Amino acid sequence: MLGQWLDWSLDGQLPTASHGAFASGTYHLHAPGILELSPNTARDGAYACIISAAIHGNETAPVELVGEWLSSIEAGSISLGAPVLVILGNLPALKAQQRFLSTNLNRLFSRELTAKGDEPDRARELMAAVDSFYSRHAQLPKLHYDLHTAIRESRYPRFVVEPFAETSTAAEQWGWLAAADMQAVLHQHQHSWTFSHYSKHYHGAQAFTFELGRVAPFGHNDMASLQPMRTLIAALSEGHTPPSQPARQMQFFQVQHELIRHSDDFTLCFPEETANFSRFEPGTLLAQDAKAGEFRVGDTPLHVVFPNSQVEMGSRAALLVAPIA
Repeated sequence: MLGQWLDWSLDGQLPTASHGAFASGTYHLHAPGILELSPNTARDGAYACIISAAIHGNETAPVELVGEWLSSIEAGSISLGAPVLVILGNLPALKAQQRFLSTNLNRLFSRELTAKGDEPDRARELMAAVDSFYSRHAQLPKLHYDLHTAIRESRYPRFVVEPFAETSTAAEQWGWLAAADMQAVLHQHQHSWTFSHYSKHYHGAQAFTFELGRVAPFGHNDMASLQPMRTLIAALSEGHTPPSQPARQMQFFQVQHELIRHSDDFTLCFPEETANFSRFEPGTLLAQDAKAGEFRVGDTPLHVVFPNSQVEMGSRAALLVAPIA
């Protein structure tokens, strides 16, 4: 049944029975794309885990990864030892193989959201699901891994974004991420209303946005490179302590500036296909905007992440970051 959940979610249909059991626990289908797994016995030290994917509909590798992991739970090769909420975010976009249909879902996760439409409604549904799940497991530490792939090539193909929030990241997380073969960490400098930020900001969860390679259609992803990430997810779902490696093997970056599109007349002054973490020297012109003017690199070199000039008005067109210790 768990292996079929992805297909049911894409079809927009729930099976007749929304509850069921497998060898090490039970499942509950709350809504299309929202699946809760409860262990028969939660292990000491287990987290209340949220694993989400397809917040952008064209990012398929995380969906395949989640499918492999769920099949292993159903087959009994992974024994569930922690409560897990599994989420596929933007189902219509996933079915259409588009990043989004009307607006970027991963900018809507704020309790102050007032926008109307399918994607704002889905954001509200997902926020409510997160609130309910963490409320049911209030005695457990909270964790949320939101899995993505990037539009661009990257000098660090697998990296994580640490949301900005008052909650600090636990030291052991860095070792777990290093063992999962993450190559870089990007510290956000201010609130950005992404899904992982929601769990960290409102619930104090250990939370990250993962970029697991580059966008590709189903069946064309390099799943072998993601096996260390699968090991991390499996350990957390078993309620075990994941493998750890020295954090120093990852490169750490801090966001220094955001390029925002303020007008229709907006241009990034470098090729659209520029790889994430490409470096620009002092004085380099990076953007021109009819309202905001031009932006040049200051006295310190900067690296660009998530460049995309075709974003909606008022949205981020790129992050500019610098390496830190």
